[in-house]
Amino acid sequence: MASATEAENVLEWAQKDKRRMLHAVYRVGDLDRTIKFYTECFGMKLLRKRDIPEEKYSNAFLGFGPEETNFVVELTYNYGKDKYDIGTGFGHFAIATEDVYKLAENVRAKGGKVTREPGPVKGGTTVIAFVADPDGYLFEIIQRGPTPEPLCQVMLRVGDLDRSIKFYEKACGMKLLRKKDVPDYKYTIAMLGYGPEEETTVVELTYNYGVTEYTKGDAYAQIAIGTEDVYKSAEVVNLVSQELGGKITRQPGPIPGINTKITSFLDPDGWKVVLVDNADFLKELEKKD
Repeated sequence: MASATEAENVLEWAQKDKRRMLHAVYRVGDLDRTIKFYTECFGMKLLRKRDIPEEKYSNAFLGFGPEETNFVVELTYNYGKDKYDIGTGFGHFAIATEDVYKLAENVRAKGGKVTREPGPVKGGTTVIAFVADPDGYLFEIIQRGPTPEPLCQVMLRVGDLDRSIKFYEKACGMKLLRKKDVPDYKYTIAMLGYGPEEETTVVELTYNYGVTEYTKGDAYAQIAIGTEDVYKSAEVVNLVSQELGGKITRQPGPIPGINTKITSFLDPDGWKVVLVDNADFLKELEKKD
């Protein structure tokens, strides 16, 4: 058992670790259809694609900038499976744009579905819209000035917001950027991340009054975060999990065949996070086709 001083040092290290949101992983029923939608409707770029026939799946990585610097989506297609259950816990991804009306119109023109028309948020001035991709994943479109990271949010619902905030601060080294309670609509949100909300990707945690559990479905998988040391990171998660819940699901070490070191864990609500060695991740990108 770690002494109080050792535990304190480990937790302190997590705050200094060089971390960055790398990608969100989720499953789609038709890879080419989703690639077409994201590139034509959202203006994302297809960064790389790989097929793993021995494991019967394919991946595609898309985003608004290179993986070395930007957050991206990693789409997974499992051979022969064309439908997934998104569940009630996953909320949405978000894209920042200088013209919400134009982007929503482009989505509609390409046959996409606008589920919330562009306009100011209730009781505020920020202009937003919501659109659904071909698999039913929701994307919030947010009006914002020029930003280095248009793919700006992953929203997940949680059962105890204060517990989740503490977990992501301590276990993931994130900062609480802002918290907002909306009693009229009976929910509270918290934005957490590694840099200013206007310039980076953040995790948006939502607590709906009185709801403590959600279904996960089998569609959304995880977020991946870069770290300088997966072994130390796992120590941090172990310590924090004893206090707040959650658990390590893959002990730190290299992935067979790829040699990139990772560790993975579940947060107190069962949302999966994978921590990836920063240097290994960059080496892996150098090897891509």
